[in-house]
Amino acid sequence: MKKKPTKIKSLSDLGGMVFSTNPEFDYDNEPKNEEELLLEPNKQKLIIRYETAHRGGKKVTIVTRFEGSENQLIELGKLLKKHCGTGGSIVDGEILVQGDNRQKVKDYLQKLGYKTNNI
Repeated sequence: MKKKPTKIKSLSDLGGMVFSTNPEFDYDNEPKNEEELLLEPNKQKLIIRYETAHRGGKKVTIVTRFEGSENQLIELGKLLKKHCGTGGSIVDGEILVQGDNRQKVKDYLQKLGYKTNNI
């Protein structure tokens, strides 16, 4: 059965494409599959750092350079917070884990197959 084409309601639905002079052009407005965005864990090198600045003296472990979708970042953050038994959040593409949990985070990420580097 042939899929119905998605109805375009405004120019923003075209994702910036307005006009093409190519007669063979077929605009594919289907969203990319999120699984295609994810690099394999062994191809990513995550940076783990420790900060207290601008946090009222509170200690925070930060994981950066994750390449993947926002949902995958949130899921990894949940796994890290659960493993460390602490709270945290996701801010500007970085995973924040409360406390000085650098070693726990590093060990767990390596167990998942990620390459890590401490700063």
